Amino acid sequence: MLTTFSSKSGSTTASMFYRPPTVAAPAYPGAVAHTAAPAPRPNVTDDYERWYTEPASNNRMLLSLRSGIHSEIAWALDRLCRLCNNDQFFLRTIPGLTDALFEWPEWYIAQSQRPAADLTALFSISPAETRMRRHALEAMFVMRNAAVNEANADALVSHKKTVPLILSALHAVKPTTDDNSEFLLHATDLFQHVAPTFILPSRSAPPTSSPLAPLLELVGTSNRSLIISSLTCLNLLFTNHAVAFHLSSDSPALAASLRYLPLLSDRSLVDACLNYLYAHLSHPTMAKAFLLHRDMPSTLKLLASQIISEQLEENVETEICGPVATAPAVASATRDHELTEEELNGIISMPEPQRCFEWMRLMFVGHPEGEMTQVDFWNLYKDIFVPFQEQYHLLVASDVIKNVNVVFPQAQAMVLPGNPQRFVVRGVDRRKENSPSERFKCQWNRSQCETPPFSSAGELYDHVLVHINSIDEQETECLWSTCGHGALAKANLRAHVLTHLPSAQPAPKHPIQSDTITLPHAAYPHPTPDPTTRPLPPPRYTSVTVRKPIIDTPSSSLTALLCIRILFRTSFAAVEAAPRVDADHFGFPGVVEDEEDHEEMELEVSASELELEGGRRGKKAFVGVRRLLEGVRLREETLNDWITEMIQAVM
Repeated sequence: MLTTFSSKSGSTTASMFYRPPTVAAPAYPGAVAHTAAPAPRPNVTDDYERWYTEPASNNRMLLSLRSGIHSEIAWALDRLCRLCNNDQFFLRTIPGLTDALFEWPEWYIAQSQRPAADLTALFSISPAETRMRRHALEAMFVMRNAAVNEANADALVSHKKTVPLILSALHAVKPTTDDNSEFLLHATDLFQHVAPTFILPSRSAPPTSSPLAPLLELVGTSNRSLIISSLTCLNLLFTNHAVAFHLSSDSPALAASLRYLPLLSDRSLVDACLNYLYAHLSHPTMAKAFLLHRDMPSTLKLLASQIISEQLEENVETEICGPVATAPAVASATRDHELTEEELNGIISMPEPQRCFEWMRLMFVGHPEGEMTQVDFWNLYKDIFVPFQEQYHLLVASDVIKNVNVVFPQAQAMVLPGNPQRFVVRGVDRRKENSPSERFKCQWNRSQCETPPFSSAGELYDHVLVHINSIDEQETECLWSTCGHGALAKANLRAHVLTHLPSAQPAPKHPIQSDTITLPHAAYPHPTPDPTTRPLPPPRYTSVTVRKPIIDTPSSSLTALLCIRILFRTSFAAVEAAPRVDADHFGFPGVVEDEEDHEEMELEVSASELELEGGRRGKKAFVGVRRLLEGVRLREETLNDWITEMIQAVM
């Protein structure tokens, strides 16, 4: 295969014109030599030399092509193979170049029409003919690559020799050898620029005036490149609805498209198959006929699989409910901190205001939302230190309130307007203490026992035994909290009270069990005396995880979706059966119909029955592909609506 050459720099011929900048001699001994300013360097990049691209009829490459000297022709074609892969190369700038390029391909086609042309596959050809074949392949390669540039494509399409050359190549050259396959590949690639404006002749025209038959023959070959190029040409031809009469329901191109459609990993081949299938189904008659095709259900599944195979998705978590209020499963009692005896002994002997500062640090914490009245603040100070006022100096209320801002800079004393006014200290709050040991609180004497909580269940039990032993009666009822058990002997009461004591170790919980419980709403009181009467709370986990596409739909998936859409519209279109000929003659009993009209009516009725059968098969096929369509998720909302419409139609 001939491949595209990339431009390279630094050719030997071009480098001979480069001269280094001259160095000026020192004007006197010991002087420093100054380098003269170099002249602008010419563009010596390979393939940009003036005589290669000079827009004149005596251009060196053009003269070499017409010289008849094979070495010169090979040199010119080699240069053109490099130049044609450049956006700055234009065929029209060199007069006569396009005509010269057509000469060798025309010779190649003429040689292929010889009776002994097929013998080249069996016997070796002469070196001279091999060299001329290479000239023809390189000339076709130059035109094919140059046509990528829009200006060159317009020049080739409008040239009088382009269409005859392509038609002759398609009809005369057979893909029996590698050279012929390469020549046909260049010809079909070049025809892709002609096909959008090419009008297929009528069926009565000579076969050589239409490229349809050889293109349909090429799609049946085993050459992948030729199949892709031929299907692309056919797709471009049939995008013109004026040539729809050349389509057939048993076209070899349709069979080839359906045959290669399962090769999802071969993107280029599948794209060509999808594009041709869409061009074929775009004609309503062909779409109706395809519903009766035996491969229609499997094709529908393949089209849906093509879309799914190109989906790139991510998990997106969506919250479907508001915030959920929770509370700790094990409630820990909190209470305001009180000075311990040790803390009081540590600060009582300090001079004021140092003692006041340390007292505030022990009793309060900074809190932006905290607030307490100045009276309560002063009373806390007074209740602690008044008993010691004879031994130690006591501050007045105003000094205590002022000291708050010294210990807690964010706090301040203020007067809130209202009737009556409120004098508060804002920015501080009482220090809290967590008391998880409240579970070991004695609840004897109907929860009236004032003994502080114990640190363990054993200490609590020993304390309860003291209560029991202090009872004079031999039998008494249980006085634990709200227990309603009847009178028991002391011995039995000691055993019974164990049922009220909490376990020394909390009960083990399941690994997935949460440390919190869900409340009906944020303001619901917790804990409650009877949790079983609590209203049913909302679900704890209210988020739904869905998969959403992260990229726009690829072009091949869009083409597959359009094919599915056409089949859906055709299957679910309301087809009214043609009226049958009855005894009343459609309400005109005096009209007598001849036999020809009767035969035409029967043909119309038969066509309507086929359309109805196709519609039934299409609906059945969409029922079978519904599960696949449910897995299709596209980023564009409109396209998703198409999928939803098709799914709902078959549910």
